[in-house]
Amino acid sequence: MAASYILLAAFLAIVSSQAIASDPSPLQDFCVADIHSPVKVNGFVCKDPMAVTADDFFKAANLDKPMDTMKSKVGSNVTLINVMKLPGLNTLGISLARIDYAPLGENPPHTHPRATEILTVLEGTLYVGFVTSNPDNKLFAKVLNKGDVFVFPQGLIHFQFNPIYDKPAVAIAALSSQNPGAITIANAVFGSKPPISDDVLAKAFQVQKGTIDWLQAQFWENNHN
Repeated sequence: MAASYILLAAFLAIVSSQAIASDPSPLQDFCVADIHSPVKVNGFVCKDPMAVTADDFFKAANLDKPMDTMKSKVGSNVTLINVMKLPGLNTLGISLARIDYAPLGENPPHTHPRATEILTVLEGTLYVGFVTSNPDNKLFAKVLNKGDVFVFPQGLIHFQFNPIYDKPAVAIAALSSQNPGAITIANAVFGSKPPISDDVLAKAFQVQKGTIDWLQAQFWENNHN
């Protein structure tokens, strides 16, 4: 009997851990983020409901307008609407982004540590994919056209590339977190502050330290707005 109780307790612990392994679930109609509150929690404290207005759930984001990709070395521009830009998203577990791609532009390999992403192509063509975790590191990739949809599982490295040399592309991404985060692999590895030791990276990538020094000297641009 004691063993049964132990197994039941272990099962409930597992279920409970899975239930909280995402953004906080709302316990009321809304919890508009009080961005300026000095209180620090995992997310944001709620604004006084009596002070909430429709503007807390609204943003004139101009997502219908093309974004500038010319200044980006990778040829893309990610316009993210998260809780920092739209306080009404707090605790609702969702955000979105418009992604503009120049001809031959890309959204380079990156991960979202807190969100699964579903991408819809609005214009143009994209070659997209993600890589599974160790030890398989299997690539799942697909060419998408206007109206197509692709899912990138939470935490996995993924990318999008416009293979057309004379036409731009546009996509909308929905993400399962109010603040999904983004870790661009090249930026994190070669552009960290302070830099990771070139001894560490030379061994990790199996190249000469001079190659690592050259990579660390590059300007690793953030294409997120």
